[in-house]
Amino acid sequence: MEKEKFEFYKNKPSDVIYWVDNIEQIGEHLFTFDKKKIYNLFADYPHNLTAEEKRIFDKENPYWEKFFSGRKG
Repeated sequence: MEKEKFEFYKNKPSDVIYWVDNIEQIGEHLFTFDKKKIYNLFADYPHNLTAEEKRIFDKENPYWEKFFSGRKG
């Protein structure tokens, strides 16, 4: 996808993770650490994240960590 189709934002200024709005697709939960590689929350968490990415994600998003607590990484 072209970068122009995405809008990046952080929940808190201190967060590492950017949440991503895809202006052509509603309802996706996308996030990125570097604005280059974009993860789909439901398809990629936790198995496609590195151990460090998962640690950061879980720290910044305890709700989603709990939501997916039954998934194996």
